[in-house]
Amino acid sequence: MDKQTLKDTICDAIEKRSAEIIALGDYLLRNPELGYKEIKAAAAVEKQFQTLGLGYRKGLARTGIKARLKGGSTGPTLALLGELDAVVCFDHPDADRNTGAAHCCGHNAQIAMLIGAAMGIIDTQAQEHFAGDIVFFAVPAEEYVEIDFRQRLRADGEIRFLGGKQELLHLGEFDDIDMALMCHSESETPGKIIRVPREGGTGSNGFVGKSIRYIGKEAHAGGMPYQGVNALNAAMLGMMAIHANRETFKDADAIRVHPIITKGGDLVNIVPADVRMETYVRGRNMEAIMDASMKVNRSLEAGAMAVGAKVVVEEIPGYLPLRNDQKMAHFFAANAIQLLGAEGVEEARFMSGSTDMGDITHIMPGIHPSIGGIQGRAHARDYVMIDPYMACVVPAKVMAMTAVDLLWDDAAAAKEIMKDFKPVMSKEEYFKMWEQLLG
Repeated sequence: MDKQTLKDTICDAIEKRSAEIIALGDYLLRNPELGYKEIKAAAAVEKQFQTLGLGYRKGLARTGIKARLKGGSTGPTLALLGELDAVVCFDHPDADRNTGAAHCCGHNAQIAMLIGAAMGIIDTQAQEHFAGDIVFFAVPAEEYVEIDFRQRLRADGEIRFLGGKQELLHLGEFDDIDMALMCHSESETPGKIIRVPREGGTGSNGFVGKSIRYIGKEAHAGGMPYQGVNALNAAMLGMMAIHANRETFKDADAIRVHPIITKGGDLVNIVPADVRMETYVRGRNMEAIMDASMKVNRSLEAGAMAVGAKVVVEEIPGYLPLRNDQKMAHFFAANAIQLLGAEGVEEARFMSGSTDMGDITHIMPGIHPSIGGIQGRAHARDYVMIDPYMACVVPAKVMAMTAVDLLWDDAAAAKEIMKDFKPVMSKEEYFKMWEQLLG
């Protein structure tokens, strides 16, 4: 069997399973869960792994589940990734009414395409032609939400890092993986696969997180407000000071700072003495991020100083900027063109959002292309899958086809990519960087 025939055979097998793949994505859509709580999603993946006859390990970083499919001969290990968690959007029509969890970022489609790729490879026994293994990895907690909850998990020793892939790196679950591939839903062009930029380089922002507490002094808000210190006023002044710094951020650095107040006080007739905030400081590179982070901290301190309050800022490791591997992207794009035609594939734009896939791509080759089939705004109530076949089935085919390219012919392509790849930092340096931020 030649390589193209194997690809065609895999695509035919995935096509036969398209209804199952779409049904899995729909089940996850109707059962959204937040990060490190993805019990139903992990169980659904486990059921699929069992049906496919895959050996797996579960409970990784609380809910992650990882299966390895041995190739016909030894060689590199390629991981195909999918994310289990949802984001918070109470107004989304498919949101969990208790938690607000909603799949308005397409992670339900990610898991569907991951399982679809596994189905196509296993149903055709394609792995017998591979020089190397495939890892199918459903990972938790990509959305950086519920920071207080995750901080409590960390305080209790259940996790070290708030992001799922970071925690899996910390646990050594990427030590037996040489390169990684995943695909994300893209709502702006619902009918197209979007590939990574031709010139490679940074594909998205990185960020650091901050947990902020303003401490004032309570007093009767109507009778004796002069006896209090208003922590909410301090927080508002801190945010205004951040705004005053925005003109100092370089456009090229794509800095984004977007704080929220998670607690504004206790009662309306008590001067607020305990005010909590969260924010990210995002940017295209870590130097720009840390410079902006310093300005944000200075602004927060200024708000406290103005009214005589205190402020405690806790720095939290965020995510690193995404660095797509251009050679892996070339294979993905070529396979997408084969399925959709040249008009169905376009060059990706820089994403000012963030993903913990950026951390992976600093250490090993990886790509994070995008797929259409979605309409509406990401993380918003109007985000809807309008073409489940495009969102779930097509990327399953492209991912599986790309796996063939990488591990075919004694894994020549994968080995060349690994030889040419220059990590930004070693794993030791990576953890040292975040540990220094943690203090």
